[in-house]
Amino acid sequence: MPDHITDRTGLRGDCEQCFGLCCVALPFSASADFAIDKPAGKPCPNLRGDHRCGIHAELRTKGFTGCTVYDCFGAGQKVSQITFGGRGGRTARSDDVRRMVDVFPVVRQLHELLWYLTEALTLPAARPIHADLSRALERTEALTRQTPEELGVLDVGAHRQEINVLLLKTSELVRAGAGGKKKNRRGADLMGARLKGADLRGASLRGAYLIAADLTGADLRGADLIGADLRDADLTDADLTDAFFLTQPQLNAARGSAGTRLPGSVARPVHWAAQL
Repeated sequence: MPDHITDRTGLRGDCEQCFGLCCVALPFSASADFAIDKPAGKPCPNLRGDHRCGIHAELRTKGFTGCTVYDCFGAGQKVSQITFGGRGGRTARSDDVRRMVDVFPVVRQLHELLWYLTEALTLPAARPIHADLSRALERTEALTRQTPEELGVLDVGAHRQEINVLLLKTSELVRAGAGGKKKNRRGADLMGARLKGADLRGASLRGAYLIAADLTGADLRGADLIGADLRDADLTDADLTDAFFLTQPQLNAARGSAGTRLPGSVARPVHWAAQL
């Protein structure tokens, strides 16, 4: 598999190349995750003139934990530098800002799909459908490079459903070779569940609600974690080796330790050290 096909560098946020789109486009409400209310399209008061966050190093202590678990999958720099050709920011025309606000969430969804498709192409067990995955990746990448007008009318939901068929096939192929009982907990309500030391090898946890679940020492090797809600889940000493379709935002929302074993596609969150 050529390296350029499986390179996910462009699918990681690069704030230096972005106009702070997530700080403008996205809405949030005062809660445990955000200290204030902010409607979509209005710049966050913490956004500086250089498009950087004025309290980035203090987001957690200032009540903006939600910001620390968000990732645009590189959509911010794509929209800023390619879709709008570097024209934007606080000096942009109001109609361009409005279109950026509309387009950014669409490209973010497409980039998330690119993340999953790229990962699927690295999985040897999915080799029987690698050709289909490659075509889907090329088609999705092409969609991200459309004009603002084209992106504004794109039915991204229909495209997600199409791609999900391939991701489900990938999951079946990969989990078939994993150990364990292949538990199907897709979409399961496991909020606060006591799963300490649980054998979840090869389990489907797609879209499962694992909020505040105790997964201490759980074996999640070869588990499908696409869309699983891991907010405040305790992954202390859990083994996520070869777990797939796990994203950095999911991991950032969880709790863990130095003993938590992770797949190479994600990084150990810095704030985990403060929880020890």
